[in-house]
Amino acid sequence: MAQSGTDIEKATALLLGGELVAIPTETVYGLAGNALNLASVTKIFEVKGRPQFDPLIVHVPDFESADLYAINIPEEAKLLAKHFWPGPLTLLLPKKNIVPDLVTSGLDSVGLRCPRHPLTNQLLRALPFPLAAPSANPFGYVSPTRPEHVEDQLGNKIAYILDGGPCNIGVESTILGFENAKPVIYRLGGITQEEIESVVGKVNARTHSTSNPKTPGQLQSHYAPRKKLILGDLKELIPKYASQDSGILSFKEDFDSPFQFILSPNGQLSEAAQNLFSALRTLDKMPVDVILAELVPDVGLGKAINDRLRRASG
Repeated sequence: MAQSGTDIEKATALLLGGELVAIPTETVYGLAGNALNLASVTKIFEVKGRPQFDPLIVHVPDFESADLYAINIPEEAKLLAKHFWPGPLTLLLPKKNIVPDLVTSGLDSVGLRCPRHPLTNQLLRALPFPLAAPSANPFGYVSPTRPEHVEDQLGNKIAYILDGGPCNIGVESTILGFENAKPVIYRLGGITQEEIESVVGKVNARTHSTSNPKTPGQLQSHYAPRKKLILGDLKELIPKYASQDSGILSFKEDFDSPFQFILSPNGQLSEAAQNLFSALRTLDKMPVDVILAELVPDVGLGKAINDRLRRASG
């Protein structure tokens, strides 16, 4: 069982000593280690059971720190950082040699992000190095949005959980890079495509699944509960699977089932995003054989929610 609390000095000492610490962000909890230390980075992959072809995101305290780890930063990246950092936006930039190839899975670009959570931002300012921090859960499983989620899955493998309470966004950061000097979204997340386009104009979204990811969150099967998740029209799925014990994940409708989770009774996409991963974990623990789920309106944060649901269904 991991210790947990809000002790920044304790978390700092453990990270300086090469240990891993779970950290809160506005999106999900991360499994953090020294991004410049090969032993710490290796430990992240080992604890998560994460394949080393899946790159990690590096967390920094501010945009000025990005110059320490990236080169040839496009002006549009600077503009986006000015608008959205600290916040749920990861910028994929050409890396400096100081960033180990293990962090980037041998790729020549690194994902950098400045998280908005005050505890983690304070921690980053206390450290002489950035933090590599994928989500603090076993690889491929539902991301953690509360400290108890981390304890349930990794509590016997890490030293400390920095307890920042529930995450207030609930889906991972948006990942944006550049191709031929044009911005490209590789993962939908906490910053919507519409918000990005309000700053830099039209952007392409290339969020397709792949077995050779350029960024985190591009694998076809990801964010998945242990129970089989089936996507479709719930009014058709529920009678079809009536012979099985089924869990129901709906956007806002109540299907009068003891095994259901309504993401947002008021139909708010921000509330649905905040509840998504907790809902999947809750349903996964219920005495059901399958989880029946529906997509949400495919606008704004709904695009990120639907992306996670499609990957969870694998």
